[in-house]
Amino acid sequence: MSDEEPPRKRMVKPPVGGTEGGRGKPARLKTAYGRTPSQQAWLERQINDPFSAKARALGYRSRAAFKISEIDEKFHFFRKGAKVIDLGCAPGGWLQIAVERGVTSLVGIDLLPVDPVAPAHLLEMDFTAPDAPAKLLALLGGEPDLVMSDMAPNTVGHRETDHLRIVGLIEIAAEFAIDVLKPGGAFVAKAFQGGETADVIARLKRHFDKVQHFKPKASRQDSSEVFLVATGFKGRGD
Repeated sequence: MSDEEPPRKRMVKPPVGGTEGGRGKPARLKTAYGRTPSQQAWLERQINDPFSAKARALGYRSRAAFKISEIDEKFHFFRKGAKVIDLGCAPGGWLQIAVERGVTSLVGIDLLPVDPVAPAHLLEMDFTAPDAPAKLLALLGGEPDLVMSDMAPNTVGHRETDHLRIVGLIEIAAEFAIDVLKPGGAFVAKAFQGGETADVIARLKRHFDKVQHFKPKASRQDSSEVFLVATGFKGRGD
């Protein structure tokens, strides 16, 4: 008789919880560790958000990569030979998609440091600084075909003030695009519904063939976030 014990049977614990559809309940963080309720809610959304999970799996730096991916699939901005400027580029997800789709001439700028996204040039500075536009164009080596902006201000919690700050950044980005784009170029900027963007839209319509709103599927449906997309730049003359 062998001295070895017979193999033990594996105990399989029956599944508990979940939903009728077979998916588990949304994960919840066990402790807040001093976080505010809004910070806690944001972290829980990130954990349970399928786009965030997919971004991590594919090596994208943020779920925002899927937003610009959807926008590009509809409007076809990214192509070999195109020159692109990315305003508010941190953490670099939009640049990743642009490079992935063949863009080799691109420059990003942000107040925050951004890990390299070769072959993009990166500027860590305030886009509203007087010398920022000249530096962007010098690094790009010519007029851009696309100016894209995912800039958002730090919110203060006062709805009207936050809207004004958002619109202010859109206006600055739009003016920059009008000043530097080559004919036929395009402008994409994050905006928010109810953000009082009528004036900037009217301005864009004078300089572009078409201006429209687009909401990617990757943008949360409960969010007021939309994107302004202006195509067919007609030139700088009024």
